[in-house]
Amino acid sequence: MKMKCIIVDDEPLAIEIIESYIDRLDDLEIVATCNNAIKAFEILQKEKVDLMFLDIQMPKLTGIDFIKTLQHPPKIILTTAYRDYALESYDLNVVDYLLKPISFDRFLVALQKAYKNEKSEPIDSLNSDTAEEYIYLKADKKMVKVMLCEILYIESLKDYIRVKTAVKDVITHQKISYIEEKLPDDLFMRIHRSFIVSLKKIETYSSSAIEVPGKELPIGRLYKNNVLDTLNAQNQLD
Repeated sequence: MKMKCIIVDDEPLAIEIIESYIDRLDDLEIVATCNNAIKAFEILQKEKVDLMFLDIQMPKLTGIDFIKTLQHPPKIILTTAYRDYALESYDLNVVDYLLKPISFDRFLVALQKAYKNEKSEPIDSLNSDTAEEYIYLKADKKMVKVMLCEILYIESLKDYIRVKTAVKDVITHQKISYIEEKLPDDLFMRIHRSFIVSLKKIETYSSSAIEVPGKELPIGRLYKNNVLDTLNAQNQLD
């Protein structure tokens, strides 16, 4: 199911930008757009909202004060031109704090945090027991959806990475260290400076190599102890 979103901002251009970003993604749906918090409050009473993009400086009621009025708020990503509210906003347990002008890349980072937040506290549109986890990668000027369960391994190609699945390769301009931070530790493991492997796709392993369908991957010297400890411990649990 799609994540239902509301955009609250008194600047029409700011709303348009977020709308255009949401339109690029299949898993988000805009329930409403509002130019002040009072209208947003009315919408929240009537509609199911999973995620709210909320400006801070607005007439009648600021975004910060609006959050404080909500007993059961949706996930909230704050959007503002001011850095001064960052500390206070995190005290309110918001998902992220986006500074305007908001780039699409930064928007995606915030969205990934919202998805991750939901997995630890499931709601109807994303049940942690059944939902399929995924990431978006930029390739050929498009955002490509890659299911985590389909990834065999990830290979570093200097300033690019290749994400290898059973059906396709996705090559994106990104450092392997960046993608490593975004992947769940219980599903993926760095085994070499150039390789990250899906733990569920490992068929065999030795002290020097790991085999996934169609490929043998080397275990780096600096990663060897951690890799073998992790895999041996996993086998004991199994």
